[in-house]
Amino acid sequence: MKIISFPERATWPALLARPVQSTEQIEAAVAPILAQVRQGGDAALIELAQKFDKTDLTTSGLAVSVAELDQAEAQLSPELKDAIRQAYQNIRTFHERQKQPIEKIETMPGVVCWRRSVGIEKVGLYIPGGTAPLFSTVLMLGVPAQLAGCNEIVLCTPSNHPAIYFAAKLVGVTKVFRIGGAQAIAAMAYGTESVPQVYKIFGPGNQYVTAAKMLVAKEGMAIDMPAGPSEVAIYADDTAVPAFVAADLLSQAEHGADSQVLLVSTSKRLVELVNLTLPTQLSKLPRKDLAAKALENSKAVLVETQAEAIDLLNTYAAEHLILSIGNAENVVDQIINAGSIFLGNYTPESAGDYASGTNHTLPTNGFARAYSGVSLDSFVKKITVQHITPEGIQHVGPVVEAMAEAESLIAHKRAVSLRLASLNEINPA
Repeated sequence: MKIISFPERATWPALLARPVQSTEQIEAAVAPILAQVRQGGDAALIELAQKFDKTDLTTSGLAVSVAELDQAEAQLSPELKDAIRQAYQNIRTFHERQKQPIEKIETMPGVVCWRRSVGIEKVGLYIPGGTAPLFSTVLMLGVPAQLAGCNEIVLCTPSNHPAIYFAAKLVGVTKVFRIGGAQAIAAMAYGTESVPQVYKIFGPGNQYVTAAKMLVAKEGMAIDMPAGPSEVAIYADDTAVPAFVAADLLSQAEHGADSQVLLVSTSKRLVELVNLTLPTQLSKLPRKDLAAKALENSKAVLVETQAEAIDLLNTYAAEHLILSIGNAENVVDQIINAGSIFLGNYTPESAGDYASGTNHTLPTNGFARAYSGVSLDSFVKKITVQHITPEGIQHVGPVVEAMAEAESLIAHKRAVSLRLASLNEINPA
């Protein structure tokens, strides 16, 4: 890792900048795919699968059958099935506690307001194929959708890995399709003869999938969040274990060559020890080539004080932030920009990626300054309700009349005035 010692604050924006991605060329390639699916439906999906994935969907069909989902369980080891079930239960336990009971609030006598959560009727989950079968993401997206009570949960993936099918059945996915890439996003956004149109699309993907999500969002389709390459920032001091820190950096770097890896420390010794252990651990990884490319662009930043480290981390707004420091629990409340935080030497990012219970679908590319990760709230709408009694309209009515008249919205005022007049007729002073 390149070590940058005590950078001036004026240099932080450039130091912490993510690689700029040129979206114009990618969007120009994706837009015709969206149009082709919108116009051609299933036939377009079959043609695009042959073109991009070299897959003949005329033989296998677009949809994965119930029998195939059932058979997937038998293809997995008992150990993996137990692990998936345990992760499912942990994720469900954490997300279930996010349910909020209805609380009726009387703002004035006779004026009662409340809010209720309603599951989004139709949601689409995208699970990439690529070099890793991301069945963990099926759990992360499917569990909150299941808990929210979404009526239709559509999953698109080019992968036929049995663990993805097993997880899909576990979380109550209603339909699974063998569709990948930008065309999968188009299918869920517009609907085809086979694929239902959904109301919100979730899930990670490559730059073409991301561009497709952003383009359909411009047309009014709801999506989970903007996305970019996955990233981790680690703040470590002399209480950290260098081998643990190196392992956490590599666990992020192995995602891909564009993964973002940042180490921040007040200890030169710690940074040097991490740099010493990185090559040994890297050499043992099956995905070492990908991880090595990510590390080429990684940085270790030395700062003078903990306060400066916290400021730098809040400026960076990491997707994943690991606090491998002695006073992690005291510092955590000072972190205001991060997708998910991991405290102490025994809390690796991997735990959150798979099975601790928190969601691993998180804002990247600095969006943690304004966005939250996926949660139960991502799959529900909050609908407000109010009920005003005759007593209540007498209390709030004059307030509404005065404000409506000041805005020159006389019909608004009249809607209240008529009711007040009717009550005066019933109960004359």
